[in-house]
Amino acid sequence: MRVASRQLALLPDPEPAGLPVLNTVTRGTRFLELPVRRVLNPPSTTHMPFWSLNPYVGCEFGCSYCYARRTHEWTMERAGMDRGADSPHQSFERQILVKHAAPEVLLRTLEPARLGTTALVIGTATDPYQPAERKFRLTRRLLQALLLHRGLHLGIITKSPLIVRDLDVLTSLSERHELSVDISIASADSVMLRRLEARSPAPHARLRALARLRAAGVRAGIMIAPILPGITDGWASLALLMEKGKEAGACWVSGGALHLGPAARNGFLPLLRREFPELVARYERRYGKNDRPGKEYERALARRFRTLQEAFGFPSTHPRMGKDRLEQAAAEPEG
Repeated sequence: MRVASRQLALLPDPEPAGLPVLNTVTRGTRFLELPVRRVLNPPSTTHMPFWSLNPYVGCEFGCSYCYARRTHEWTMERAGMDRGADSPHQSFERQILVKHAAPEVLLRTLEPARLGTTALVIGTATDPYQPAERKFRLTRRLLQALLLHRGLHLGIITKSPLIVRDLDVLTSLSERHELSVDISIASADSVMLRRLEARSPAPHARLRALARLRAAGVRAGIMIAPILPGITDGWASLALLMEKGKEAGACWVSGGALHLGPAARNGFLPLLRREFPELVARYERRYGKNDRPGKEYERALARRFRTLQEAFGFPSTHPRMGKDRLEQAAAEPEG
């Protein structure tokens, strides 16, 4: 029995004030309804070159380097939710906020003319096909809402093979819009990946999903992100993923080096000390007080990545982002 920090564990804890509980599963995850008045995040807010939409806040996959944990913590605090004995790190994975009304809000608020040719990307912070999607089907309903329009530039980012459940909707979207799907995989080594991502789908399952998307005519590729210095940035590691991607029919392979903002540091650095202690000093030198590994490293990684893209016949551009993110980062001025 868990002993709550607020009272003796003689009686069940009362439900905390705040968000209504939609469901609780035996693995200990609670799903809480998050009321929303808008669901689209404009580029002016995110400082990214696209609009974004995230149906869930929090994610059960438990990726150590996830940068979205602070948003979950802030949202819980604003809603007056008590996370109980969970740390902020644990709460992100165990208390999933569900934007239950998101499809209806999208139908009311989407103005295609306002988006213009700027892409709308689903899943930029938390995975839209995480385990919660099996029950709540929010992502599917959002995609169905987008079927009412034409001519949009749409993107989806996911680690989950659950996306193939929606092949019928995705193929219809591809006929009405410019759609691109990024299957995110940090490593083709399942043992390595499990050390980095506690509960995410195995790499072979993601690659199989990619192959099914391509067989159905959906434009899709691989996003190797993040690329971890000294862990997944080797020639062999990157080449294996590109080889597997080629076999699955990927249209592109893009990548990005690890960014260590405050939220990612809190999750990743303890894992680094536990799993890769020999790399701690290197990361302290590379990142220090910065969230990026430095221009020298980024330029070297961009050259390596481009060489491998050429070797496997992949373009250096992404359908939504244009020039690959590695090349963009390497081309930016110092400071």
